[in-house]
Amino acid sequence: MLTSIAGRSVIVTGASKGIGKGIARVFAKNGGKVFVVSRHLDEAEATAEEFRKAGGTAKGFAADITSMGDMQVLADTVASDYGGIDILCANAGIFPQAKIEELSPEDWDFVQTTNLKGTFLPIKACLPYLKKSDQGRIVITSSITGPVTGFPGWSHYGATKAGQLGFMRTACIELAKYGITVNAVLPGNIATEGLAALGPEYEKSMAASIPLKKLGTVEDIGYAALFLASKEAAYITGQTIIVDGGQILPESMDALAQA
Repeated sequence: MLTSIAGRSVIVTGASKGIGKGIARVFAKNGGKVFVVSRHLDEAEATAEEFRKAGGTAKGFAADITSMGDMQVLADTVASDYGGIDILCANAGIFPQAKIEELSPEDWDFVQTTNLKGTFLPIKACLPYLKKSDQGRIVITSSITGPVTGFPGWSHYGATKAGQLGFMRTACIELAKYGITVNAVLPGNIATEGLAALGPEYEKSMAASIPLKKLGTVEDIGYAALFLASKEAAYITGQTIIVDGGQILPESMDALAQA
């Protein structure tokens, strides 16, 4: 058990649903003092209340991750309420599907702003407080789509997920002098509300392409993030953990069939 998380202050962006909620739940379950960040206050507070009922420490907070002003208020509030900031999980992101022929420049910009600027700004705002922590940790939620694989309709999304890793590799060098580590989790196909919206046939086809023959859970991603944020992972920085049930490994569906 990673006991070093207990009592640590944790920010998770995009935490009212999906992977972000799974990450936040795992941290709260393991003793972290969690700030659930969402664009919608009612959703953030409902999620925080759910964690509190389960015995965790959590507060809800509404903010726009693309606004430096909002991120500064978030950082100052967490530091005031929890006595500092130890862990930032930059998780929030969007993945609207649109093939290149139909993709507008405006839609491209919106995804870039949300996923890339929305990674940079929380880190920028939290940095003064992370520097004061003896366990400063940044965990970015990237994806296998972009850094490793491609999928029709997600060129804009894949570009941001690959971009996050480019950012991470320089950020970890710059922040190492403060003892802050920067790592990323790369989820495969995870059972979330967003994936369910793509339809049962998509879910079925994706599960069939995974050696473990099932989609991952949001908690699977949460525990990977938990490890990267722990004291036990203090000597790991600039690295990625792929959590995909082995999805990227087979050369083809025939390779799975022969297994």
